[in-house]
Amino acid sequence: MPATNEQLSKYEKIEAIVKGFKLPAAAYKRAMTLLNQELNNGLKSQKSNATVLSMFPTFVRSTPDGSEKGEFLALDLGGTNFRVLLVRLNGQEIDIQSKTYLIPQTIMLGTGTQLFDHIAECIGKFVAEHDLISHQLPLGFTFSFPCHQEGLAKAKLSHWTKGFRCEGVVGEDICQLLHEALKRRTNCKVEIVAVVNDAVGTLMSAAHGDRNCEIGIILGTGCNACYMERLDNVHTWNKEEKDFQPKQVIINTEWGAFGDNGCLDFMRTEFDREVDTFSVNPSKQTHEKMISGMYMGEIVRLVLERLTHDQLLFRSVDRECALFERGRFYTKYVSEIESDTDEFFRHTKQVLDDMQVENYTTEDCKIVKYVCTLVSARAAFLAAAGLSTLINRLNKQDMTIAVDGSLYRFHPRFHNLMCLKIKELVKPGLKFRLSLSHDGSGKGAALTAAVSLRLRNLKNVEENGFTQPEMVSVKA
Repeated sequence: MPATNEQLSKYEKIEAIVKGFKLPAAAYKRAMTLLNQELNNGLKSQKSNATVLSMFPTFVRSTPDGSEKGEFLALDLGGTNFRVLLVRLNGQEIDIQSKTYLIPQTIMLGTGTQLFDHIAECIGKFVAEHDLISHQLPLGFTFSFPCHQEGLAKAKLSHWTKGFRCEGVVGEDICQLLHEALKRRTNCKVEIVAVVNDAVGTLMSAAHGDRNCEIGIILGTGCNACYMERLDNVHTWNKEEKDFQPKQVIINTEWGAFGDNGCLDFMRTEFDREVDTFSVNPSKQTHEKMISGMYMGEIVRLVLERLTHDQLLFRSVDRECALFERGRFYTKYVSEIESDTDEFFRHTKQVLDDMQVENYTTEDCKIVKYVCTLVSARAAFLAAAGLSTLINRLNKQDMTIAVDGSLYRFHPRFHNLMCLKIKELVKPGLKFRLSLSHDGSGKGAALTAAVSLRLRNLKNVEENGFTQPEMVSVKA
């Protein structure tokens, strides 16, 4: 049935409000050019004030090659719980045993000594339970808080997040603090050999089974990516270290900050600007705020609020309902709404009921779903543009991208949307695949420890012609 003039006018008004999310291919190609410039600027030894990407060398020089063997511990600390893992490697075979421990709030708000003593005691119990007290155990440490990394096993905490306020840790080397606690509280033979963030762990975990994997991306509450870069391009790297193989290093891009200098303003909508204004970090993490799960739901809510205000949606809605409450429309709702595949809108209706919206119509459900599809498609396309930049930069015929994060895992269309856009944006002839990384924060940390020992021995052979005895003693 043809639309009436009144209906046509209504949908034209809706399109005028949401048109900023429907970007042409040229906009994403422009973003790729800008991102590549920022990647290059971040790798320079003399960085200008306009450089927004940190481009931290992670000191991880190689992905697993399949020769890694032995017993390794992993510690995954990033919230109110932490995990200790025992990872046994034998080439491609891998066995993982783990246990989760709680961090009481009193310790989260106490001192650094209390925190690391608690962690060390739990590691000691775990090692004893697995009858490994006498074993030499290398440990990979996933520490999901902002750090300035100065070595493979040296990282200084920049600031606490996620409700932690432990005194005496900011500015300190977290590996050293853990090492001292292990000496105080246990008699374990544990050596902390690597500290990584979740993006690097994601890459390393996937690379264990796929040698073509040299890019890792997190698409969850936040958004970040890492990739393997040639040392010749890393002008911040110690020149003496460039003499040793391999001549590469994983770079933590911290690309959430892309656009903080205003270069992405041409892509931002009024809703992006409002999200930024009311965030805890205004004018920071511009790229992340257009993609990640922390912000996607709020962008959708602001659009729905605007449509309701303009009487294009929910004609009889109660202005006291949760739809008008900041932060109340969760990103998981976007994934649920986009899971609706028929005219009954079962998931959409459940979300609207949860938001205390009453007297909504089927047409309202269609509009809500339409807004969700536009906001999430832009996020997926922008993430795809970033990955396309890295794929083109590495310029390898066959590339695997390791992906992890709740947004990617649970959104029903994110994977397919990203693949479609990457195919459109990468150089002709370059093949790629997106691979969900399993347990990057645990397995990836242990694999990083295993690789670091292999390279340490290689370096000792190059320098001195022998292998370190204590590394030979790691039990297989």
